[in-house]
Amino acid sequence: MSSFIAPISTDSLLSEAEKDNLYQKLIEQLNKDFNLANESLDVPQNTTPNELKSQLYEKIYRLVQYKFTEYLNLLYIVDVSESEIKKLNGDDLVKLSEQVAFLILKREWQKVWFRNNY
Repeated sequence: MSSFIAPISTDSLLSEAEKDNLYQKLIEQLNKDFNLANESLDVPQNTTPNELKSQLYEKIYRLVQYKFTEYLNLLYIVDVSESEIKKLNGDDLVKLSEQVAFLILKREWQKVWFRNNY
């Protein structure tokens, strides 16, 4: 049984999910948690990794910009580490959105990976 190694970037995470044939499960997990937060993402199963990345970045950007309470609720539901969020620099909203999207993906990937391996 291999051990979980956290990916270092969004691209490496998505390619690892594809390589392990868990990309669809990752999309399902994202859709599920976003729906639980009442912020549907509705990513179709045939979405490419680049499209997924764009959709996620845009969704996070809009939440931070216009619906901050819902954004915080989403982070809670996905279970993103508060200490990781606090380390981010919020000066550039586009960059922040990308970093938060990566943290969300990383946490969702962890859930999918563990469910698949244990």
